[in-house]
Amino acid sequence: MKLKLHAALMAATALCGTTAMAETTLNALFMAQAAYSEDDIRAMTASYEAANPDVKINIEFVPYEGLHDKTVLAQGAGGGYDVVLFDVIWPAEYSQNNILLDVSDKITDDMKAGILPGAWTTVDYGGKSYGMPWILDTKYLFYNKAMLKQAGIDAPPTTWAELQEDAQKIKDAGLVEHPIVWSWAQAEAAICDYTTLLSAYGGDFLEDGAPEFQSGGGLDALEYMVDSYKSGLTNPNSKEFLEEDVRNVFQNGDAAFALNWTYMYNLANTSEESKVAGNVGVVPAPGVDGTSSVSAVNGSMGLGIPTTSQHPDEAWDYIVHMTSQPVQDTYAKLSLPIWKSSYEDPAITSGQEELITAASKSLSAMYPRPMTPRYQEMSMALQQGIQEALLGMASPKDALQGAADNSGL
Repeated sequence: MKLKLHAALMAATALCGTTAMAETTLNALFMAQAAYSEDDIRAMTASYEAANPDVKINIEFVPYEGLHDKTVLAQGAGGGYDVVLFDVIWPAEYSQNNILLDVSDKITDDMKAGILPGAWTTVDYGGKSYGMPWILDTKYLFYNKAMLKQAGIDAPPTTWAELQEDAQKIKDAGLVEHPIVWSWAQAEAAICDYTTLLSAYGGDFLEDGAPEFQSGGGLDALEYMVDSYKSGLTNPNSKEFLEEDVRNVFQNGDAAFALNWTYMYNLANTSEESKVAGNVGVVPAPGVDGTSSVSAVNGSMGLGIPTTSQHPDEAWDYIVHMTSQPVQDTYAKLSLPIWKSSYEDPAITSGQEELITAASKSLSAMYPRPMTPRYQEMSMALQQGIQEALLGMASPKDALQGAADNSGL
C-alpha cells in the first residue's frame, strides 16, 4: 500500500510540475538517521507538493549529529531554512537565542485535543510552543526470540540485572559471543542509553540547576555500562556504534539484545535483508528492583520554523501536513503516531501489537534529558566522561565528576 501511495504521489507531483511553476520555495532540514526514512520523507513531501503546486520543497538530510549545528549556523548567516527538525532537548536553547518562531497561536483546539498530551513536551518551553511534535519515540529493549528459546530463557528480562544474567546464559551456550549491543559512540546516542539507565536507577541530571548525575542513580547507571562492557557481554564495538550500527548487528543475528528506537522493530522483523525477521521481540527497557518497573528516555522530535524564514505561513502549512494524522498513519510502521485515535485503528495496530503494547508502558515513563539552554555543553562533557569510563581511562565516579565540572552548569 505504501509503495503504491509513494508512486502515486510522485506521479502527481511530476504532473503538477508540467502545468505550473512553483512560486514559493521552502528549504527543509531533516535527519538521515532512525525514525522515518529519506524515501518516506520525500514521499510525504511529494504529497504536499501535489496538493500545493505553487510550493516547492528543497529537502536536506544530515546525520542527527549535524542537525543542531546546521540549524544554528544557518541562523547566524541570516537565513537558510524554513522548516527544521529539532530534538526535545533544544527548545530551551532555541527559545533563549530566538532560533524558532513561537507558533502557540497557530495550534488549534483540535490539535490540542487530538494529540497525545506527552507529545507536546517535545515542542513546549516556557509556556510557548515552538513547533509541532512529529516523532514520538523512546528506546526499547529488542530481543531475538529464537536465541532466548535456545538458551532456555522463557521470557525477556524485566530488570537490568536479569538482562546481564540472560546474556551470560546465551554467551555460555555459545549462541553469540557478545549478546548485547548498544549505541555508545561519543555522541548523543550514548546519552540516550545512559538516560534510560539513569531513569531506571532513579537518578537525576540536575538539582537546583547544578549537576547531580555524578552520584546516586547517575553513577549507578555508568557503573552498569562499564561492568557490562568489561564483562564481554556487551559488544566491544558499542563504544563506536550509532543506532544504525546497532540495527545492523542485531538483524544480522550477532546479538541477542539491543536498545534502540521504534523504527528498528519493523525493519528488523520484516525486511528481506534481516536474518532474524520473524524472531524480533520488543519490550520496554527494564527497571531496577525496588526502584522502577521500566525505563525510558524521551527521544521525541518536532518540526519548527526558524525566525529567519521568509515564508513562515507556507512553512507552517507544510508542517501541518507532515504532522497530520493521515500522513502519520500511512507511515506508522517506522514511527508511532502522535494522534490518540490512531491507536484505535486496526490498520495501524495490525502486525505491531507487540510494539504498541511496549509503547503503552514506555511512552508514559519517558525520562527527560535536562531542559537547559546549556544542554549541548553538558551533553558533550558527559559523552566524553562516558567514553573515558568505558575505555578505563577513569573510574565511573571520576569520569562523571569530570563531566560535571566541565558541564558549564
